[in-house]
Amino acid sequence: MAPFREAVNVKSVLQEEEGEYRTYTGMVDPDWTRHPDPIHVTAHYLRSSQPSKFEIRVRTLKTGRGFTNLTAELYQQGTVTVSTQQIFGINSVLPDGSNQSRGLTLAPPSSYARRIPLHTHPSTAVPQFTRDVWKFKPYIALSPDPVIFEKNALNHPNRANASTVGGTGLEWGAWVSFRDQGDEITENSLPFLVDVFAGLPYLMPRSERPGVGISWFPTMVLALEFKAPIPRFSVDHATRTVGIYYSTKFINDGRHDCNVEVWSAPQDIGEGKEVPGWREKQVCIATATQMAYIVPMEVNLERAKKENKL
Repeated sequence: MAPFREAVNVKSVLQEEEGEYRTYTGMVDPDWTRHPDPIHVTAHYLRSSQPSKFEIRVRTLKTGRGFTNLTAELYQQGTVTVSTQQIFGINSVLPDGSNQSRGLTLAPPSSYARRIPLHTHPSTAVPQFTRDVWKFKPYIALSPDPVIFEKNALNHPNRANASTVGGTGLEWGAWVSFRDQGDEITENSLPFLVDVFAGLPYLMPRSERPGVGISWFPTMVLALEFKAPIPRFSVDHATRTVGIYYSTKFINDGRHDCNVEVWSAPQDIGEGKEVPGWREKQVCIATATQMAYIVPMEVNLERAKKENKL
C-alpha cells in the first residue's frame, strides 16, 4: 500500500509552448479507494458560478461493498453555489479492453437493446455554427442531425391533437467533437457534454413561444448517470466525438425538462467512412435529466451591472 502522499500524487507531464494547456498524470491507488469511478451525480445549482477562485468540500456519507456515497459542494467567496450528491463504484474497462460485468446488461444483438438514435454517420456530417453565447465554441465542432430536427416542424406527424395518445414532444441530436487533437472524451468531460444541446424554446416555432425573447436557460437540477465505460480508441470508436440525443416534453411557467443521451461515435466528424453494422458497436456512455428555467437575458445584464458597481 502506497503512502497517502503517493496515492494522491499527480505530476505535470506536458505544458504547451503558448501556455494554454497543462497536462497532469497520476494513478488511482486501489488500496486507498475501492470505488474509483463516478456512477451517478445529482447537482443542485443554487447560485451562478463566477470565473474566480473556488473551494470544493467533500464528505463521505457511506462506503459499502459496491458503492460509495458522498456529498460535494462548490464554494465561492464563502458561499455554496453548487451542492451535489454523488455515487462512486466500478465502471471500468479491463486491460484486454472488455468491461467488468457485475450483473445483467442489455446490449446488441438483443432486440430489446436501444441503438444509437442518430440517423447520420459522423463521416458525412458537416460542422455547423454554434451559439454565439458559447464562449467555448472555438474548441468544439457540432453537426446537428437534420432528420431529427425536421420532426419538430408544425406540420410533422409527431404533432399532437385531440385524438393523440401521449405524444413525442420535441427532439434534437448532433455529433459533437473536440477540435483540439489532444482532447479526449473522458468522465470529466461528460458533465459538460450532457449540457450541449438546443433547448426546448429554440426548437419551437415563434408562434408557440409568445413573449419569449433573447433568453438563457439556467440548469436548476441535473442528474447524471455514467452508464458504461468510455470505449477505447479503435476502428469502431473515436476518441474526440460523441453523439448527443435530446428530448423534452413539458414546459410550465418557464420550467422545462431536458433528457439527454450521450453515445460513443464510430469516427470523428468528417473523417473515415461508414461501415455496415457500426450502430451495433456504439454504446450509451451517459444519460442525464435536467430541470431548467427560462430567464430573460436582460436579467443577467442587470445583475452584471450591479456586480461591476460593487
